[in-house]
Parts: sequence; C-alpha cells; structure tokens
Amino acid sequence: MTALLTTKGLSRHFGGLRAVDNVDFSLEPGEIRAVIGPNGAGKTTFVSLVCGRYAPTSGSIVFDGEDITAMPAHLRVRRGIAYTFQITSVFANLSAYDNVALPVQRTLTDGRSRGAVRQGAMEALERVGLAGRAHEQAGTLAYGHQRLLEVAMGLALRPRLLILDEPTQGLSDGEIENFIALAREIARDATILLIEHNMPVVMALARRISVFNAGRILAEGSPAEIRANAAVQEAYLGTAQEAEA
Repeated sequence: MTALLTTKGLSRHFGGLRAVDNVDFSLEPGEIRAVIGPNGAGKTTFVSLVCGRYAPTSGSIVFDGEDITAMPAHLRVRRGIAYTFQITSVFANLSAYDNVALPVQRTLTDGRSRGAVRQGAMEALERVGLAGRAHEQAGTLAYGHQRLLEVAMGLALRPRLLILDEPTQGLSDGEIENFIALAREIARDATILLIEHNMPVVMALARRISVFNAGRILAEGSPAEIRANAAVQEAYLGTAQEAEA
C-alpha cells in the first residue's frame, strides 16, 4: 500500500535543542496511528511540522505523493490535513455552531448557501455529540466540550488526515468511551494521527504506535509489541502507568 504521509530525515532545531531529530516516518491510508512519549519528546513539534505550523530545519514531508515540505499551512488544509491543537483554540466569543460553520465554508466551492453551511456544521456537531449545544457560546462550554468542538471543527474540513493532539484531555469517562467510538467511525473515511497520554485509549484505537523520545522515534510496532518493549517501558510506559494509578 502506498503511504499517505512520509517524512525523511525530518528535523526541527530551536537553537541547540533538537526538538525533532532526523525522523523517518510513514503512515498508511485509513490507519489510526498513535504517537506517544514523555513530555518534551518532540511529539507536538513533529505534528506541527506535518501540518505546516513550523518549517523544518532539514528533511522532507510527502503527502499523497506530493512534496509539501515548503507548502504553507493553509494550502495543506486544502490538501486534506486538519489539526486540532493540544491547547484548545476555539473562538470563545462565537457560538459552537459558528465555530464549525467557518471551516465548513472553506470546503464549499459552489453553492455557499446557508442551507449547505448549516447542514455541514450540524452534521459535524452531531458526530461529536454537541448538536444540542450548537447555539451556546464556545467560551462557556466545559473544557471537555471545547475539546470535542475542536474535533468537530476538524471534521468540518472533511480531512483525509486528521491530527488529534491529546483529544481526550478533560473528557469524562463516558465522553472518552464516546470518543473511542467516534475515532473508529472517522477512520472509515480518514486517516488519524493521534497524540495521546491516555494509554487505554491508545491501546484501544491504534493499530500501530510510534514512540518518541528526545526528538527521535524510539520504537514502532503494534500495541502488544510496544507493551513488551523494554526500552519503551523504561523511557515512558512505566511512568505513564504509575501516573494513571
């Protein structure tokens, strides 16, 4: 199968800090891939390079056969890459509906009617369970609901690659179960790249896991392979499981 996304020798340095250091990475269409690792491992910097928030110091990024290394972020969105941020970035003074209607409008090439925008926005809100809160001001929503609103904003772009940075942070146990079901449903139409610290969520969703440490990929494999990897246990899983306990 031809990869949807590949990086070769991808690096990003901030002064003497090698936040991402010579990363080779490949993601297949339709995959749910989890990226895990300790804080400061380079996970968010890596996905920021993929979506165009940062320019790489060196290396290349190819999406669906096209070199996008120098492509601006807004053009990557048009190619089908959507990213929800680690820190919630909704428009607090707008309604939940208006937050989602804005990205819907970007997907409409013809017939930018109110009806088409409303249908797209309400479909995205319905998928994340927020249709009943459509006209509430986004800034008044609970933090977990703001996280779900961000997912709805990403879905409204009809992405081919949806990058989710800690989407379950702030969600209740019931909302996490609903998110797992939602992610599986999204994966029928899109590829998901998931940064997540909640190990039960990672193990439930990911077919493969990439473990970052000190800006590099320490290990890759199935959930079972990662669970059994001694280096991963030492660098991350042991401390992550202790934190959850």
